[in-house]
Amino acid sequence: MKKIHLLLLKAFIRPFIVTFFIVMFILLMFFLFKYVDDLIGKGIEWYTILELMCYASASNVSMALPLSVLLSSIMTFGTLGENYELVAIKSAGVSLQKAMMPLFVLIIGLAISSFIFSDYMLPKANLKFGSLLWDIRNKKLSFLIKEGVFNNSVPGYSIRVDRKGEDGVTLYNVMIYDHNSPNGIAKIIIAKEGKMESNNQFLLIKLKDGVRYEESNGRNTYTNPRQEMTRSRFGESVQKLDISSFKMNRTDEQAFRDNTQMLNLKGLTKKGDSLSKELDSINHFAVANISSYYKQNNFTKGYTKVKVPVKDINGNIVSSIPSQQRLAVVQSAVDLATSIKQATSGRIEDHENRVRNLIKIEIEYQRKFTLAVSCVLLFFIGAPLGAIIRKGGLGLPVVMAIVFFLLYHIITTVAEKSALTGTLLPFLGMWLAIIVLSPLGAFLTYKATVDSALFDVNYFKQLIVNLFKKKKLTGDPS
Repeated sequence: MKKIHLLLLKAFIRPFIVTFFIVMFILLMFFLFKYVDDLIGKGIEWYTILELMCYASASNVSMALPLSVLLSSIMTFGTLGENYELVAIKSAGVSLQKAMMPLFVLIIGLAISSFIFSDYMLPKANLKFGSLLWDIRNKKLSFLIKEGVFNNSVPGYSIRVDRKGEDGVTLYNVMIYDHNSPNGIAKIIIAKEGKMESNNQFLLIKLKDGVRYEESNGRNTYTNPRQEMTRSRFGESVQKLDISSFKMNRTDEQAFRDNTQMLNLKGLTKKGDSLSKELDSINHFAVANISSYYKQNNFTKGYTKVKVPVKDINGNIVSSIPSQQRLAVVQSAVDLATSIKQATSGRIEDHENRVRNLIKIEIEYQRKFTLAVSCVLLFFIGAPLGAIIRKGGLGLPVVMAIVFFLLYHIITTVAEKSALTGTLLPFLGMWLAIIVLSPLGAFLTYKATVDSALFDVNYFKQLIVNLFKKKKLTGDPS
């Protein structure tokens, strides 16, 4: 390998790794902002949140990888151009295409790896992420005792404390209403002090210096003026609260396996074939069912000797019916139309859902390939763009990278939404951004090859100055 190729590879790999992890970190922050309400205040362990973030980072690769390729390629060639290293490379007889060749091979390997990742690793990560997020969202709120507020989080209990200790487990002036009695009579426990201990299933509150009040069973009624109540004092007592409902149970992942985002190419093809066969069966059944409502199809042709001439009906068809039968015929037609509407309206939504699922399968199938191709496309946009602007660092290259990536992302998002609604074909919807931006990549590569000053501010400034000088000379009468 030539030293120039090794230099370019080192200059590209370092900013690529840095920008990739920076973009992944930013996307993970967006993820936390989006699901903060589902994660905070539920007593979820830190390692569960970390596991969820690891699965979410896998789904963010489809956005972080192309952006990193674009940004690092602009920074690499921009730095080389700013330090006049591209000029030295070209003066050594190495063209820009030859200089880009080792990076092109690296990007091809990266694209193949991204395709393998999206076909094998990403469906499994989406499956783990979807099932874990479902469990977190369905987990009950953690038991959190606040000062001066009745808490009803634990089923069958209402708990209130005046003050909590600095350690967070010591309680003062505790009041507990126990509603678990089978006769519906509540027990009231009042204690001056308590201390909480918990395990996976129970919350233990060790009470000190308290009183327990309990109404007598069977004698107390609203009409009886003499109510009986049992009062017992205690020095120490332990109240055992069942908090097993607060434990997060993990759902079987097989329940989410049929989702399109959790299937590879083989699974998508199999599911698409099954849905296509089901849709064909539904269509044939609907045609046969609706055809049975038309009376002209209910006789067997060729089994009657009665010959009736064909009658031509012009104008309103109702006027050709005898007046004494007209009302019955119209009512029969209305009943028939109502029956057809009731028979078809229930199947229209099912048909639309199946068609929409087929579109989603086709979109997800094409997404496996567009991730790999987008890396190659954005490299051919970023590398010549960096050679043209001749600026390195995190200033202008970052701005240019964000502009072009936003253009790519907006086209992709709009086209995908159009494909989901049926406005565009799924294939065209997923490949539209690549089709639109490919001529731009070819144009920038050509301009970088011929050393065009396409984004050189000084070039345009001098061009404007020369234009004004020419106008001034042409307007001088002497």
